[in-house]
Amino acid sequence: MRNVTVAATQMIGGWDVDQNIQRAERLVRDAAEKGAQIILLQELFERNYFCQKQKPEYLDFATSVDENPAVQHFSKIAKELQVVLPISIYERSGHCLYNTVVIIDADGSNLGIYRKSHIPDGPGYSEKYYFTPGDTGFKVFETQYAKIGVGICWDQWFPECARSMALMGAELLFYPTAIGSEPHDATIDSSGHWQRTQQGHAAANVTPLIASNRIGTETEGDYSITFYGCSFIADESGAKVQEAGRTEEAVLVHTFDLDAIAATRRAWGVFRDRRIDLYGTVSTKDGATKQPKVQGGN
Repeated sequence: MRNVTVAATQMIGGWDVDQNIQRAERLVRDAAEKGAQIILLQELFERNYFCQKQKPEYLDFATSVDENPAVQHFSKIAKELQVVLPISIYERSGHCLYNTVVIIDADGSNLGIYRKSHIPDGPGYSEKYYFTPGDTGFKVFETQYAKIGVGICWDQWFPECARSMALMGAELLFYPTAIGSEPHDATIDSSGHWQRTQQGHAAANVTPLIASNRIGTETEGDYSITFYGCSFIADESGAKVQEAGRTEEAVLVHTFDLDAIAATRRAWGVFRDRRIDLYGTVSTKDGATKQPKVQGGN
């Protein structure tokens, strides 16, 4: 038996970085008091979701990993509370800007980064303007409590991301996110679709999944997004075992026996029975044309 307790959180945003860090710290401490050892905060929690509009001045929000105030702050908190914290930041590296998660281990050390691979572009979600596509590839981090895989928001719609992390040994999948209404069409509500997609990743990989979203309405000029909330924790069968509401701040906590889940995963045989000799189509764009290998790429 190897029990690990995880937490998903959700909170409202705001433009004041210091206030948001303090708000996030309160949720982290609450989760730790409830026994959580790995605690997930939402995507880009330092400020409002700034990608609704293309504004050159917002590019200045990006910092290096070492200079980022949230990383500096939560490295100390992680060490104090002995918790693992995936911290979502807007990263500047050279001339490139990335949507990045920094994995802080329970001793406060930086285990490394993952840069968001799939970058969306649409009304209210103009991320291709702000972010360079990630170059880290999918990654798994061996933390003090478990091997974890972390994707970021739009990554969660792609089964290849979850499967890659599971193949690399991830025992838990984490997705910080920022998803809500569509500014161009108020009739669209993708909250259920969003949850079910990720529940499928958990079920297909027999691996628990933790997703944290933000809440509240954020307005940028003539655009407005009301974030869905509905953060949740799914077990290895894909069933939701914890779920937050749409509007309230929340801390969700659940304990998993990773050894028991590993035994279940082996018994199902979903990795044993994979036919990688038949999956070449997945590496094509149009279902037919193989893509040339890029020298020096990941």
